[in-house]
Parts: sequence; C-alpha cells; structure tokens
Amino acid sequence: MNFLLEYLKNPRTIGAIAPSGNGLARKMIKPVDFSKAEVIVEYGAGTGAFTRELVINRKPDTFLILIEQNRKFCRELVKTFRNQPNIHIINGSAENVNLYLKKYGFEHADYIISGLPFTSLPADISENIFRETIKAIGNNGKFITFQYSMVKRKFFEKYFRISDVLHEIKNIPPAYVLVMRNSK
Repeated sequence: MNFLLEYLKNPRTIGAIAPSGNGLARKMIKPVDFSKAEVIVEYGAGTGAFTRELVINRKPDTFLILIEQNRKFCRELVKTFRNQPNIHIINGSAENVNLYLKKYGFEHADYIISGLPFTSLPADISENIFRETIKAIGNNGKFITFQYSMVKRKFFEKYFRISDVLHEIKNIPPAYVLVMRNSK
C-alpha cells in the first residue's frame, strides 16, 4: 500500500504523507480506560496505526467500529483485522457515526479516536462530524484526536471541552493529542 500515493490523490481527506508513528498511536490510546470501554469508534482508521494499539489493549469483548472513507485503506483494514472478534470495518463517513452505532445496537460510544485531518477538511464537514460526535459520545464519552498544530483549538472548543492536551514530539511531524468531552 502506497500511503503517499493515496495522500497525493486525496490530500484533503488523507492529511499526511505517511501513517502515524507508534509513539503517537500509544499517546492516542493513553486516555482510554480499557477496563471499562465497551464501545470504541475510530474515525479515519487509515492503515491501522491506532487500530493495532486498540486491538492489543482492549478487552476481547470490547466492540470496535472502524470508519474509513478511502476504499483502498478499508480493504487493507479488512485484510489485517478480519480474524479479530468484535471489529466492524465500515467504508463510510464519520458524519454517519450514529447510524453505525445504532446498526450494531449501541446508543453511545465510550471513546471515539480520530485520525481525521480537521485542519484540511472543509469546515462544514468538520462541523457535521462534531455535531454527530457530540451525540455519539453522550455525557460520559471522550473524543480523542490529534493535530499537527493547535491552529484549530478554538474551532474544537466551539463544540467540546478540552480536558487534556498531550504532546508527542517523536512523531514526524510532532503532534498534539486533544482529549475532549461534551461541553454541555
């Protein structure tokens, strides 16, 4: 799989020229309480950098819903994780997260981990995703995403309360991990 080629074809939706590094993947899952997580959703699962960490650390009965818009990445996810129990891979949009949760019988996700490039996504798509994420995590869930800069912080704060910011300097480029809850 040529990640760079997919980026060149879809720079607004891929957002990076290479998959996230292991250090960033571990930092992304650090806020997750795996002993209590029943449902975890991953937006923009890509080639599975964060997914691998989720699979390694989750309880066997934790339900994972992976949402990936890129068909090639989706096929790669299916090949990599097809033998894992309780993983559902959806070739679709994070804008439909609540439809996917309902399809599998869930009202809310305990955690939503996002690899989406909100800095390069059109604002209306980001806003749709945020509105749906608010519903999907309910009052108790967490939304965890990363960004290469904090330029969108105010944009995130229109929708969420940022409860923590972690910094991963070993990633190329270095990244910020934002841990958020519903602001209401």
